[in-house]
Amino acid sequence: MVPEREILTPTELCLPNGQLNPDAVGFYRSPLLNTGGIGTGLYGWGRNKRWEYWGVTTPSHILAITVSSLDYAGLHQVWAFDRATGEAVDATEITMPWAGPTLPGTLGAGRTHVRVGDLEITIDEVEGGTRLRGSTPRVSFDVMAHRPEGHEFMGVVVPWSKRLFQYTVKDVARPATGSITIDGVTSTVQQGESWAVLDHGRGRWPYTLTWNWGAASGVVDGRTIGVQLGGKWTAGSGSTENALVIDGRMHKISEELVWDYDQEDWLRPWRITGERADLTFTPFYDRVSTTNFVVIASATHQCFGFYSGWMADGSGERVPVDGVLGWAEHVTNRW
Repeated sequence: MVPEREILTPTELCLPNGQLNPDAVGFYRSPLLNTGGIGTGLYGWGRNKRWEYWGVTTPSHILAITVSSLDYAGLHQVWAFDRATGEAVDATEITMPWAGPTLPGTLGAGRTHVRVGDLEITIDEVEGGTRLRGSTPRVSFDVMAHRPEGHEFMGVVVPWSKRLFQYTVKDVARPATGSITIDGVTSTVQQGESWAVLDHGRGRWPYTLTWNWGAASGVVDGRTIGVQLGGKWTAGSGSTENALVIDGRMHKISEELVWDYDQEDWLRPWRITGERADLTFTPFYDRVSTTNFVVIASATHQCFGFYSGWMADGSGERVPVDGVLGWAEHVTNRW
């Protein structure tokens, strides 16, 4: 177990000189952290990473969108997967710093937008949630990620040093509605069976790092369940990014979980276990992505599938998570 404190008051992530504010280290369940000071003072350009990633799961499709600024480049992507046919459609653009996207300094503080060639993504905070819109030559979408009254997310500051640190928000089990169009065929994002997950990141990263991330959303025994799991990148930092969300209430799991999976066969079942979690993830698709642009390189296996097992809530009750759809990934970045 890792001792973590909950931050309950508005806080600045950075000190005036750009270093990590020690008072910001902890976990959050609402947008109390101001991250606008990243890249200021002594610690300016070079290590700053800002991104918005949304994953949307529906009975028929999976949609993933990314808008990011890595200081010396931007990476933007729309990826759509047809669960019936197994076809994936990918549009990715790499941009130079002077063609950067619009990204708010702090979560919810403004529009996210990028337009590069035939790719365009717009993310707006609106009454009741977040509206996701975008288009590529083959894919377009207009999805509402609803935010029910009282819904909580899992936010945490991960401190590697005074100079290097990350604030991540993983917001799971957001009910989704809208539409996804692929090659002119429009599919409805079905209410009650579709979910959106946010990965919001603001921080200053080491050049090379490997991480695991798992997330899933669904309804189990009449309760809305959100699974949030992380590993490797937080080890030894004193922070974790594990949580269970039940009907919008976030239960923080302050424990480094053990990830066990076969890097020679990514579609074999994964195991994620600890004192407060015992999960099996059974994938049906491996999304493989590799890039190598000398300075920037990455290798990703993002597997989509179903979770089964249990996670413990704040009282220690073992809550079943059987049949929730989501993903588990292994990523190594040089950036």
